[in-house]
Amino acid sequence: MSALRRVFTAHVAFEIGVILKGLNGLLELIGGILLLRFPASAIRQFIVNISHNPAIAGQLSPHAERFAALYLLSHGVVKGVLVYGLLRDKLWAFPWAIAVFTAFGAYQIYRYVVEPSGWLIALTVLDVLVILLTIAEWKRVKNARTPLPPTQTSGPWMSA
Repeated sequence: MSALRRVFTAHVAFEIGVILKGLNGLLELIGGILLLRFPASAIRQFIVNISHNPAIAGQLSPHAERFAALYLLSHGVVKGVLVYGLLRDKLWAFPWAIAVFTAFGAYQIYRYVVEPSGWLIALTVLDVLVILLTIAEWKRVKNARTPLPPTQTSGPWMSA
């Protein structure tokens, strides 16, 4: 595979990964808004109705409900801002995204240790891939913006 094709493939994979992170952030925003807008009992009943499984709904205390809402809202906003910056090739967004996605991944690993879940593993794997692709894309964007050194067209060693 040629170098240009590898760069193009990595760029497309980066964009897909970032868009998936953006969709995840949008879902978190929606979830946070729903938790603030509707009582936990209504959300549990909705989950039971769509899943036909009462055990999946669980119980949330009012404190846990508020924490979950703020957690989801903050994650959604942060991811939204970072995704916007990454897709617009804003250089500030790359190191912030790497740091934030790494922190999210570390927290997900902690949550997995406390309460194992296949979804946490899948989300963490996606985070690691997006982090690696973000590092590669950051290098590509920086290199594309670095001016080439000027060519030497005259000097004491060149004859006129």
